[in-house]
Amino acid sequence: MLDVSKSGCYAWKNRPKSLRRIENERLLIEIRRVFYENKSEYGSPRIYRELEAADIACGENRVARLMRFNRLVAIQKNRFCVTTDSKHTLAVWPNVLNRNFIVSAPDKTYVSDITYVWTREGWLFVAVVLDLFSRGVVGLSLDERITDALTQNALRQAIVRRDPEEGLIFHSDRGVQYASGGFKALLTIHKFVGSMSRKGDCWDNAVAESFFHTLKVECIRGKIFTTREEAKRTIFAWAYTRYNRTRRHSTLDYLSPFEYEKRYKLTLNNVH
Repeated sequence: MLDVSKSGCYAWKNRPKSLRRIENERLLIEIRRVFYENKSEYGSPRIYRELEAADIACGENRVARLMRFNRLVAIQKNRFCVTTDSKHTLAVWPNVLNRNFIVSAPDKTYVSDITYVWTREGWLFVAVVLDLFSRGVVGLSLDERITDALTQNALRQAIVRRDPEEGLIFHSDRGVQYASGGFKALLTIHKFVGSMSRKGDCWDNAVAESFFHTLKVECIRGKIFTTREEAKRTIFAWAYTRYNRTRRHSTLDYLSPFEYEKRYKLTLNNVH
């Protein structure tokens, strides 16, 4: 059927492996190691960068081909958009950010949002503050209730950790937790510039939305939290260690937020 002779078939079976095949098998071992160490979350671009960082010689197309042939497929992220309670009569900030997601230095623009996580004790609400320059988590607050204190605590944490200067742009959606008098007062005290998305437009806060995609796929998916405290510990550890320090971001030239800021500081010192 295949137009192959019996002798030719046996000759092929007994032929020694080619150097290329041996190299591919060795590379595949490293690819599998990185793939499973990162909980099946990395696709070929990030795995290639990990191998490159470990001084393992290979090409990105070769990594992609070996992954495809061996059915190593990264977990896919589902589309997700947080619904926000913007049906209030409180005044809102104008959209100062206006989807300008490229920032030239750290602690110039922060973005924030709220999501929720299910535990056997009930809902746990999560408020995050991200530095738009590095996409890093600078503030994180978790509570069983979605109140003004949730968002204020996340911002206060960012202020204590980073000590940003006056004039910082703080962008969020129009949710009541961000439009409240207490939250506005916190921005005013520190002389920050408030900015809010247009009504019903999740793309105006796309970076925060993307963070929650990643959180739910890479940290929460498949887990059943017995208590809120267990969920808190897991999310804090993931955000400040895995996400900030080791997870590679395609928008940061495949560096982690920590590495991206470190490179920026080194460049700044060399200039001066």
